Amino acid sequence: MTLVFENEGDYEVGFDPEALARQVIVQVLDMEQCPYEAEVELILTDGENIRRMNREFRGIDRETDVLSFPMTDFPEPASFDFLETEAGDDCFHPDSGELLLGDIVISVPRAKAQAVEYGHSLKREYAFLIAHSMLHLLGYDHMSPEEAEVMERKQEAALQALGITRESSSL
Repeated sequence: MTLVFENEGDYEVGFDPEALARQVIVQVLDMEQCPYEAEVELILTDGENIRRMNREFRGIDRETDVLSFPMTDFPEPASFDFLETEAGDDCFHPDSGELLLGDIVISVPRAKAQAVEYGHSLKREYAFLIAHSMLHLLGYDHMSPEEAEVMERKQEAALQALGITRESSSL
């Protein structure tokens, strides 16, 4: 698995954000039984930059906590079969052969504020945002209550498997 990691503001978070991101990404990929090596880009940024991206790419002029930019258009969430057809040819990195999943952008100031608001650690909030985005990169969404329930269950399962719970990370 390749993680292209960029900490635009050299944010201090009290843990190794690249190592934790790698753990969460691998956990989600394993949970979803991804049969391929994959590539994900993760950018840590500020509120102004994520607001600009949200406005530019989604037409929503406000700051958000995380944005996901999938590069693979799954016909069904985490359904990898189509990648073996001609339709999947453009989904792989031409040099490494890895499945190109997409980009995750996190607003560190927003994540810090949400950690305080929700009463858990920044580590837990950060891991949650990555798990959430990874599910988006794999084709999941939360537009309906049923979809939201599936995503919530999968996010929690990934964090539980890593021992990152609200109780264990309330520092």
